[in-house]
Amino acid sequence: MGLVTEMEYRDRRERWRFPGRGTAWLVPLVLLIGIALLDLSTGEDFRTISWVILVPSISAAVCGVGTTVAFTLLSLATYLAVDNVWPHEYRAGLPDFLLLAFGGILAVFASAVRVRRERQGLHMRDIAETTRRTVLRPLPPNWAGLEHAGVYLAADMDARVGGDFYDIQPGPNGTRVLLGDVQGKGLGAVETAAALLGTFREAAYHEPDLVTVADRLEVRMCRHRGHTAALGRYDGDRFATALLLGFPKDDRNAVEVINFGHEPPLAVGPRGVRPLPGGERLPIGFGDLTGETAPDDGPGPPACRERLDEDETLLMVTDGVTEARDRADVFYPLLDDVARAVAAAPGRATPRRLVRLVREGVLRHTRGRLDDDTTVFALRRLPEPQSEPRPASTTGRPSPS
Repeated sequence: MGLVTEMEYRDRRERWRFPGRGTAWLVPLVLLIGIALLDLSTGEDFRTISWVILVPSISAAVCGVGTTVAFTLLSLATYLAVDNVWPHEYRAGLPDFLLLAFGGILAVFASAVRVRRERQGLHMRDIAETTRRTVLRPLPPNWAGLEHAGVYLAADMDARVGGDFYDIQPGPNGTRVLLGDVQGKGLGAVETAAALLGTFREAAYHEPDLVTVADRLEVRMCRHRGHTAALGRYDGDRFATALLLGFPKDDRNAVEVINFGHEPPLAVGPRGVRPLPGGERLPIGFGDLTGETAPDDGPGPPACRERLDEDETLLMVTDGVTEARDRADVFYPLLDDVARAVAAAPGRATPRRLVRLVREGVLRHTRGRLDDDTTVFALRRLPEPQSEPRPASTTGRPSPS
């Protein structure tokens, strides 16, 4: 939502770069024509044809290698044609021609280096995009009976991947949802998010109790930290805040919530905005402080079951939203912003509109300068499908086909 894929990004860059597929080549072309016309229109005391050395340089900055070669040759030809129009005593001559040729060679070399680096950058973006899609797998529309929408904004737009994660997992015991934020940045945070999501997808499907799913996440974090430490890559007591939700099959107007030290979800509907309390736990990774990682100590704190009306949407965010600040160091007023927007237009309480509202609000509040990865995720139950009544027969016999 609001994101440009790598293929779209690459197509835009390529269309801008090559003649016939964009307009970048017009810049050096107009410059070349302008210099030639200026030289012909001025007197012999003010020759400008030597300025044509700027044309290959500009081409190297905005065009591809082939285009830069073409403009270098065209600049040399234009130089000879225009310079020979003047009498011999007023010609710029061979020295400027050699200078132009040398500058053109350097421009071609610079263009080749630039294009190579851009391709390497695109390759790294491809890797980052693949990693992001592996961690944050695409969710089908209306997945598991939930209408959903989400957006992920990386603080480092070149990295495009961080420690924020979310997923929806349907199963025989209902639909479970996980959203969280791993402490720290870099590949270590991505590996931790991937480990937690892998455990969630299995446990959420097989375990009948949401508390057991939460306990499995805690155990997985401890195992993951032990594994990275054994590899010599111990990077501190990494933890994750998260929201674990369960939508039971036996009650369409209920949601189970377990909160691992995260901002509570907001139930947004025509009647206003209200935070949903949850079974409070420490962040994932701190369970050893309370004994929640020890199997003999039994399950952890129970989940909190709350009422959720059919016209209410659950809005969840990471701390990139709640801790977003403007230049005056004022935090983004998430609750007030959402409440004001929904009061003015109750129809905004849909997942897609809420995500767009918060995304635009955060970017406007920070003026596009994000200090942390930002995730906004919203969902609500789809209406239960109504079975169409079969038409009654007036004669008691099947109608002829």
